[in-house]
Amino acid sequence: MDSAMAAPSLLVRVAQRREEALGIASFELRALDGGELPPFTAGAHIDVLAPNGMVRQYSICSSPLERRRYLLGILNEPASRGASRALHEEVGTDDVLCISEPRNHFALVPAKRSLLLGGGIGITPMLAMAAELAAQGRQFELHYCVRSREHAAFLDLVAQSPWADRTSLHIDDEGPYQHFNADALLAVPDADSHVYICGPAGFIAHVRQRAAAHGWAAAQVHVEHFAAPAQDLPEPGAFDVRIASTGKVIRVGADKTVAGVLGEHGIAIPLSCNEGVCGTCITGVLEGTPEHRDCYFTEEEKARNNQFMPCCSRSMDHTLVLDL
Repeated sequence: MDSAMAAPSLLVRVAQRREEALGIASFELRALDGGELPPFTAGAHIDVLAPNGMVRQYSICSSPLERRRYLLGILNEPASRGASRALHEEVGTDDVLCISEPRNHFALVPAKRSLLLGGGIGITPMLAMAAELAAQGRQFELHYCVRSREHAAFLDLVAQSPWADRTSLHIDDEGPYQHFNADALLAVPDADSHVYICGPAGFIAHVRQRAAAHGWAAAQVHVEHFAAPAQDLPEPGAFDVRIASTGKVIRVGADKTVAGVLGEHGIAIPLSCNEGVCGTCITGVLEGTPEHRDCYFTEEEKARNNQFMPCCSRSMDHTLVLDL
């Protein structure tokens, strides 16, 4: 774990662990004393300390109105760095986990209508969003896209919800009529609507591309990645960062991250994903041009060059002046 990352410190009990779909388990977390947990809003995630010592982020999929539990859906991802596998293999009902308080970098924006698009395990934040929007009496549609029915988690939860009639299930291997048609859904841009996308990198890229092709404004399309997509990036080089408040200049080697080097010099940057996915470490830039390597900012936000993610991004100039 990076020395600049604050370790999760809230102990919770796994009230129930359940197999939801092929490779997906749900974990219902409750306070040890049975009381209320810290509040959250739809789209929020928590950090979970896995038994192998890794900290990973998982979206809360229960309703924000349910103050006594957090429900997580966790995919056992063989290609991951091991946290999900450890949780699947070593954590069961009545075990105790250490988590962080909720944080939200994927919050709902007030809008007349919301389109919620979840691919695979990307359904998890959408479930909380649907519950929150339904409670507020707002218009929305939920589209849940999976490869096969055996990969579809939380179908019982959806079927028993008061918003089941606003949910469409799209299953790739059950015929063309079941396929998700992004062009049909996004054909007419609506200034009073916002689109939320979460799922595999290919799913996110496809929907974003189709939304842009039909004229949806980037500010209306919100995404959350579970992992950083592969990028064709140049080999990293060394550069300096200057701390605006003190004038201190710190060298960042080619094999170091800005956040890691700052931590070595006693400047702690809050970190979570370490991949440029979650937005926790956003830091202001006063001078210089960042080399953006995140998948969090929109292209418009990156073009402003007034902030960057020190967990993964670098500098295109010799010196980057940070608003620290």
